[in-house]
Amino acid sequence: MPHKPSWFRDDEVFVSFADTCGINKDGNVLYVIDSLTGKRTETIDDRLMEDIDALVAGRPAVTGRWVHRDHLSIGAPRYYDTRFVAALDDLLKQPAFRGFTACTIGELVDDGFIAKRAGHGSPSADKRGGSVPYIKVSDIRAGQVNINPSNMVSGIVAQSFWRGPHSGLKPFDLVTPIRASKNIGEFAVLMPGQEDVVLTKEMLILRTTSTAPVDNFFLLWALSLKIVRQQWNRIVLMQTNREDVGDRYLEIEIPWTSDEDAARSVSAPFRNYYLGMDELRRAFTSALAQDDLHHVFLGIDEPQEEADQ
Repeated sequence: MPHKPSWFRDDEVFVSFADTCGINKDGNVLYVIDSLTGKRTETIDDRLMEDIDALVAGRPAVTGRWVHRDHLSIGAPRYYDTRFVAALDDLLKQPAFRGFTACTIGELVDDGFIAKRAGHGSPSADKRGGSVPYIKVSDIRAGQVNINPSNMVSGIVAQSFWRGPHSGLKPFDLVTPIRASKNIGEFAVLMPGQEDVVLTKEMLILRTTSTAPVDNFFLLWALSLKIVRQQWNRIVLMQTNREDVGDRYLEIEIPWTSDEDAARSVSAPFRNYYLGMDELRRAFTSALAQDDLHHVFLGIDEPQEEADQ
């Protein structure tokens, strides 16, 4: 009969999601860097071995856990890193979050509180040129949907990707890349006047519905929390050498509340910032419109002659 180690479990598998294993990307020894001096030490940076040592000694591992074999659905260790989900539970135990609960995006979609959709599509290079902005994943940065004047399509091309005369987007929709980007899970706000754009197919758009007790600014507040943002590290996996999230974003857990006053209170800075920015943008473009001397491309209230043809 084969030897069974003392740490062995019949129905569970030990999974280490350690970031390092003592070897760098070039195949050389990876050393720990002193955070104070910035210099390389003589200590090998092998967190995988630390997990194995903890396993053999019967101690909890920092970056490892037991997973029941029935729950091993994806062959990627990082997928089983649930530390940040536990951190959210700890946050919601604080008095300031009394009445808040942790819900997954999928649960909120099923309950009808959040609507989701994908981007429109990706026009080929030979279809570029026109007056309708085409938004790529690289245009989603720092909470903004950035209009790139060099990436435009005609109105007729836009409508073919919209599958109708309008984009289906709404002011203050939340937009994030979900494939082929380092900023997957980083949400930007679609400002009023930016609705008529073509979003590349590798996008996710979320918005709260009319039945939800919260608004998009609360949803942005929740999605922007560090312990929520870090959950995306678990579900963003590599597919043919490109980052991809698939439908796993539905597993992201966020704080949720049915208390409208509490929701407005915690999300007030987000609401004030984006509503204030919208007011300033409109005042700015209105002032410039008083004469015909300036051209400022902000992607708001831009003429869309071709889209109307």
